[in-house]
Amino acid sequence: EEGAAFGEIVCPKGAQVLAIDLPEHGARKEESGFVPWQVVPELRGVMAYLRGRWGRISLRSNSIGAWFAMLALAGQPVDSCLFVSPVVDMENLIQNMMTWAGVTEERLEREREIPTDFGQTLSWEYLSYVRRHPVHALSARTHILYGDRDDLVPQPVVERFAQREGAALTVYPGGEHWFHTPEQVDVMGQWEEQCLP
Repeated sequence: EEGAAFGEIVCPKGAQVLAIDLPEHGARKEESGFVPWQVVPELRGVMAYLRGRWGRISLRSNSIGAWFAMLALAGQPVDSCLFVSPVVDMENLIQNMMTWAGVTEERLEREREIPTDFGQTLSWEYLSYVRRHPVHALSARTHILYGDRDDLVPQPVVERFAQREGAALTVYPGGEHWFHTPEQVDVMGQWEEQCLP
């Protein structure tokens, strides 16, 4: 659905939109495999498909989708990126979840997987993967929209990433991690319009 809304903005300007749901999301809610070692190869396959058909490719992604994209498309030419509430430091997010759950790193390493009361399963394999695969911006033209009431990604983390990677950061006062209210969706649409060449 979000891809369709984005298409209404960019298609009149001559662009085409290919929107995908990741496993456990949208039309693929019943599929398992929402882990980087499964999502990354899938996204690389999508990029290969796109490269065979279009000369210029840009990316628009949300939250963990931005993190998966930065993992999968590292080193590939991407014209521009628009990231909404991107997870730019997965290790920080996992460490925060460990704190919320009262789980130490030693315990996680010993038990390998620990379910939490807030619905996430902490995984030593996942944390180890994250540490071996740092992410970087994919394009010199990377734009980030961030809500200052984001409860998953601390603002200093996003600011450090934007400064280090040369990304343009827009902070929306009162915005949350998920841009879902009519006002937030309107702000997101205006931001998308302004970021497009």
